[in-house]
Amino acid sequence: MRARTPSATGEFGLASLDDHQRVRELADAIIAGNAVAEPPGDPTAPLDGRIASHLAVSKQTVDALQWEGMLGVVFAMWGERRRLRPQTDDNPTGEDALRVKLDQLAWLFAGSPTRWRLYPVDDGDPDDSAAVAIERAALHPHGDRVSVLRLSDAIPAEDGPLAGLDHVDDSKKGGAVILGAATALADGCDAIVMTDADNSVNLGQVGLLLGRFRDGADVVIGDRKHPDAVLVKAEARWGPGIVVLRHMQRMVGTALFAGGLRDTQAAFKLYGRAALGDILAAPSTFGFAFDSDWLYAALAGERTIERVPFAFIDSAAESASITQGPMTTWESLLRGVVAAARARNVDHDREMAVVIDDYADAETLEMVVQRVPPELEGVDDARLGDRSLMTPMRLREWLDELIG
Repeated sequence: MRARTPSATGEFGLASLDDHQRVRELADAIIAGNAVAEPPGDPTAPLDGRIASHLAVSKQTVDALQWEGMLGVVFAMWGERRRLRPQTDDNPTGEDALRVKLDQLAWLFAGSPTRWRLYPVDDGDPDDSAAVAIERAALHPHGDRVSVLRLSDAIPAEDGPLAGLDHVDDSKKGGAVILGAATALADGCDAIVMTDADNSVNLGQVGLLLGRFRDGADVVIGDRKHPDAVLVKAEARWGPGIVVLRHMQRMVGTALFAGGLRDTQAAFKLYGRAALGDILAAPSTFGFAFDSDWLYAALAGERTIERVPFAFIDSAAESASITQGPMTTWESLLRGVVAAARARNVDHDREMAVVIDDYADAETLEMVVQRVPPELEGVDDARLGDRSLMTPMRLREWLDELIG
């Protein structure tokens, strides 16, 4: 029988500072040999123990590397005032997210020569998430490592990667991440890690990305679908017809998904300076599909892309897909994938791209996500995007029947 870590409870709360501290202590115990690492991919193992196993490998990697480079960690903010603050009775969705990120990075790089900096970027948030981030950073011992940016201060731009963005309302996360990445490069960063504003990704895992980067990969993608990943995701927020949208997305994203990059949207990716040069030379979208555009650019530049499993716990309550509307998000995502494929001149299903042109508006997608066509019922996620399952012509017929 597998030994259990005595203090592992099996529970973990994104808003609990005690839980975040406890998984770091569990990771330290694993490294010291005082605890047994849980198999991360075993769903019967304690959740906190599985997270700690990823953290332990990450920390050991950083300690062994002793990398003297500089790393920037970038995330976009829109509607994050509550998650940036602690959880209280008056703020039930609070996660104290900026403090947690700083604590995690400080733990990971303690004893390492690696320099690191955090770049939170306000994506035109009408509630001014930037002001809260500045406030929270000032309260932390490592707050001097935080550069809070506002996209509104950087546009309109006459040149550079943001030259095609006229207004903050035209950005859906992509513009903010581009600004953060460009600023990090200007500050001398050798690589950037892209994440989300919430606590869904424990940044103590950054060593998992950094190890592959130092082994020669230009881009390292966190893969939540890997057998050794830890994934706790609130899939219920989507309707059953989400399979239709994923089928459309993957048919257009042939160049990505055919190569096994099924989890293109995971907010845990590392891009080296060389790959970022390809990406920032001419971004094709500032919307939610920027992930695909960045990966297309890396492929076009013949950059090496690798994947690593990691732990992800969904923070759904304040997600942009909820606050801005799930199908508004998917409209931006689908149209952005098409724009990126065309702009980067990469292999994609052109017939499906035209279907997206004709049908991917939020109102239609709201109807689509509630229904599943017979061709996609019970289909394994790994097969979505296979043209033989449901062709663009058949999908168009189904959509016309649905719309009436």
